[in-house]
Amino acid sequence: MKIVAGLGNPGETYAGTPHNVGFDVLELLAARLSGTWRLNARFKARLSRVKHEGEAVLLAQPQTFMNLSGDAIGPLMRYYDVAPEELTVVMDDADLPVGRLRIRAEGGAGGHRGLISVIAACGTQAFARVRVGIGRGAGGEGLIEHVLGRLDPARDELLRRAVAAAADAVLCLAARGVTEAMNRFNGWNAADAEQPAVS
Repeated sequence: MKIVAGLGNPGETYAGTPHNVGFDVLELLAARLSGTWRLNARFKARLSRVKHEGEAVLLAQPQTFMNLSGDAIGPLMRYYDVAPEELTVVMDDADLPVGRLRIRAEGGAGGHRGLISVIAACGTQAFARVRVGIGRGAGGEGLIEHVLGRLDPARDELLRRAVAAAADAVLCLAARGVTEAMNRFNGWNAADAEQPAVS
């Protein structure tokens, strides 16, 4: 089994905000793969078990709030005996322009508190991550206001297209590995593409 975890914050207040783009990617994946979501109190997560090209995949949306994401992902990995190399984490990245993707096989957290929590829970940085660029706030808008706020329509459209491409990247990664996904999707930019890449 593989686990794909999308990072975000639970509740309607945060739905559709840039910080919740990891949740958005997983919502799209569940819809594409005919998955059904269930809230699991034991693991503090919404879970959807799906299959992709014959491989069992557990989609997970931690309900712990972003900064404690590892409190859900760590126990899931231990319960299902999933090795770090079978984990993919999907999250926002304010250091990437809106709509750009970056995939890595491993690495540091880059200051992302949700990822810091996952690394601590896993005891390793050696798991794949799909980062979706959300950019930074315009003018005097602070980072917190930006990630938890709303984008203007033009930038929101770029982000929606990046969500679709990120879902393609996750499916590619699950079926053909992180190297193939990196080769195909690293640097993908919604501003330069007429349509999201197709897996």
